[in-house]
Amino acid sequence: MLLHFTKMHGCGNDYIYINCFEQTIASPVQLAVRLSDRHFGIGGDGIILICPSKIADAKMRIFNADGSEGKMCGNGIRCVAKYLYDHRLVTKPVMTIETLSGIKTLSILTEQNQATQIEVGMGKPEFTPSRIPVALSACKVVNYPIEIAGKIYHITCLSMGNPHCVIFCDTDIDSLDLTQIGPLFEQNPLFPERVNTEFIQYLPDHSLKMRVWERGSGETMACGTGACASAVAAVENGYFQKGEPIKVKLKGGNLLISYTDEQVMMKGPATEVFEGAINI
Repeated sequence: MLLHFTKMHGCGNDYIYINCFEQTIASPVQLAVRLSDRHFGIGGDGIILICPSKIADAKMRIFNADGSEGKMCGNGIRCVAKYLYDHRLVTKPVMTIETLSGIKTLSILTEQNQATQIEVGMGKPEFTPSRIPVALSACKVVNYPIEIAGKIYHITCLSMGNPHCVIFCDTDIDSLDLTQIGPLFEQNPLFPERVNTEFIQYLPDHSLKMRVWERGSGETMACGTGACASAVAAVENGYFQKGEPIKVKLKGGNLLISYTDEQVMMKGPATEVFEGAINI
């Protein structure tokens, strides 16, 4: 089978996008593992299927590099919106996309009739531990001390469609060995569905610097839901006020997050890298 795909990224968080309006994918789990390999495949953090929907303008399905299915991807959904708009599958400046974590509304900003910046309504954060999930009895896990591998970490846990564990660091996060630290959180029994872990540094210019270890993918250049979770955690820990625009600096670019009583809004770029075809 000749499979047509588009390589896209949001702040360096790169996925292989497949238009399922025109073709059917029978085995996305195996396909994600094969195509995501950066040496023997196309290379990416996973694959994203762009599908028809009966309840929204389109539907997205996310499969991580290890084949596990994700419920939501903030950078991915912006790229799906760009693909839909640029390929004229959906021509509205405001569109809806169905995900496993609900229907999201996106506003498209364009230049020369191409989508460049997309703002996404990410919904409300979930703090109830059993719904994140995190196996702690606290009503709300904010700045909560835990011990992992003999070290005390103060964690803030919430869900933005995916489970997140946010840690504010006193030292430069560039020096952290995430290949060693990340799996200690991802595979910890505290997180029955594994977890995305964000390591955050508050910067003098009143912004956040973030590195992320994503469940199923390892360290990535960016994570949209992780940036949202980090901004929410920064408000909960007193670094920012609710409603204040928060710039989150990722390895692959910047996202602008706003956390209000109504929901979390995320604004950032979406970029098409190339189109191609591969025999599978």
